[in-house]
Amino acid sequence: MLGLFASLDLLIFFIFWEFGLVPMYFLIRLWGSADRVYASFKFMIYTMAGSLGLLLSIQIMGLATGTYDIPQLYDTWVNMSGGTLPVVNIPTDTVKWLAYIAFVIAFAIKVPIWPFHTWLPDAHTQAPTAGSMMLAGVLLKLGAYGFIRLVIPLFPEQAHMTAYILAIFGMLSIVLGGYAAFGQWDFKRLVAYSSINHMGFVVMGIAVMAYVYGSQYSIPEFTGDAIMATNGAVFQMFNHGLSAAAMFFLVGVIYERAHTRDLKKFGGIWTVLPIFGSILIFTSMASLGLPGLNGFVSEFMVVRGSIGIFPVYLALSMLGLLMTGAYILKGIGATLHGPTKPEWLSLKGHDMTLREHLVIWPLMILMLSLGIWPQWIVTFINDTVTWIFS
Repeated sequence: MLGLFASLDLLIFFIFWEFGLVPMYFLIRLWGSADRVYASFKFMIYTMAGSLGLLLSIQIMGLATGTYDIPQLYDTWVNMSGGTLPVVNIPTDTVKWLAYIAFVIAFAIKVPIWPFHTWLPDAHTQAPTAGSMMLAGVLLKLGAYGFIRLVIPLFPEQAHMTAYILAIFGMLSIVLGGYAAFGQWDFKRLVAYSSINHMGFVVMGIAVMAYVYGSQYSIPEFTGDAIMATNGAVFQMFNHGLSAAAMFFLVGVIYERAHTRDLKKFGGIWTVLPIFGSILIFTSMASLGLPGLNGFVSEFMVVRGSIGIFPVYLALSMLGLLMTGAYILKGIGATLHGPTKPEWLSLKGHDMTLREHLVIWPLMILMLSLGIWPQWIVTFINDTVTWIFS
């Protein structure tokens, strides 16, 4: 992962991009649940399908410009227009559009953006707890990073022209991800679909960045909004990594004791596992976006930055926020509340262990501190985002 973030060469970027798939594949394939073979194979097929177009586009860009150096490509590739590209004997503008589409699909699969999301619920459901925490906390963010680092700077014109399409997909991810999560009775699958819902806000912020950054002419009245939305998108990536990793961990905690994730079988767990129940509610509220916790800040920044540019899509995405509250409360209610079923009385005295506290408390402290005082990290994000737009 560090190699990917530090890469200044497109080929090196691609190599580390592919390396990131290998450990996750084996985590699912070797230590996953009953359908781990299907889930790991589906994960690999989806990501490799996107990577094929990405690799071909990178090769064409290198042959056309004579370099794979990313800072140089920001200049040479972006300013290349008109005529025919000798390498493939196709009009330059057509090649740029095809390369843009290939880049978008590759990174959209990894985010994932609806409708490229279907590998994610299966991967999460079958992955071990540690694998799900890594997948939600780190791997999904690589797709969003690719949009910000490569897609928009390398294809500013194309990104500007299709920004509204990206906003539509972001809105659909928020709304449909929320509805899909609400329909789940497998607790882990519910949390998996919630990732699609939350990453939709990241996509919405990226769409605002694409619209303003990619404009042929400056849009000073929207630059401040774009900086706000992009800050929110990057911050949401970090916040979702905290809350989603914590939620998957807590699902693993209850599964280790109850040997089921079926919400219909739970009920009244709070009376026998009071510490677990309290921590689950706290983490769920952070995922929900309760004011005072980290999720609220980043989602508000995206909403504030997007409202002047994509007001209709943003208004429709608020339906997804309603569903966020619905599926979070469904998970809490089915697990913790109601009469305690007789089969769970044996869990009394088996609350969270010291090892489990050592895992969850750093995440909870960050959720609370970033909700109360986000400035210490937003400042770093804002400096970089402002530099990009300048």
